[in-house]
Amino acid sequence: MAELCRMSLMLQVALFTVSLSISNALYFHIGETEKKCFIEEIPDETMVIGKYRTQLWDKQSSAFLPSTPGLGMHVEVKDPDSKVVLSRQYGSEGRFTFTSHTPGEHQICLHSNSTRMTLFAGGKLRVHLDIQVGEHTNDYPEIAAKDKLTELQLRVRQLLDQVEQIQKEQNYQRYREERFRMTSESTNQRVLWWSIAQTIILIITGIWQMRHLKSFFEAKKLV
Repeated sequence: MAELCRMSLMLQVALFTVSLSISNALYFHIGETEKKCFIEEIPDETMVIGKYRTQLWDKQSSAFLPSTPGLGMHVEVKDPDSKVVLSRQYGSEGRFTFTSHTPGEHQICLHSNSTRMTLFAGGKLRVHLDIQVGEHTNDYPEIAAKDKLTELQLRVRQLLDQVEQIQKEQNYQRYREERFRMTSESTNQRVLWWSIAQTIILIITGIWQMRHLKSFFEAKKLV
């Protein structure tokens, strides 16, 4: 019984850790045509949903107010190989979705190409961004209503999705460890060959100096 409780506690801690790492909400300020980029480490075959809303600075009220619908935001997503996964124009408030096919660091960039910001003092734009990864992208109330699941069945579905996400995270960590090991081995090999090359150069230089000194002494009839 104690062992079961300990395993349950470890699973809860793992689920809590994953939930912290796969859901990010923040806001930032950008100027007109300025681009902001973020790096998200995402396992392969994982769905990502980003939601954002914008606010413009109002000089009269000295506060950020909801943006006009005509303000445009462009979202671009690149995978670890710098291939464009998503590139699309949205409005002042939007939602973008993509699925990762390569594990690693994905670059998510947002910028406004609207001139409406110039109508406001300073042209400052506040963007509220919420990025959800993996099972956090699922709308469980909608799934329960669609599949007619009981509360217990829905909870089991959530746990299965969380376990699947943990497996993906573990696979990604193993992938990172393998990449790090390959990089370390490559670096060590290069250092070894560089040391060998330095040794060979020193030996050749020493032999050349000895021959040069011998020729010098023979020319001076010192030997």
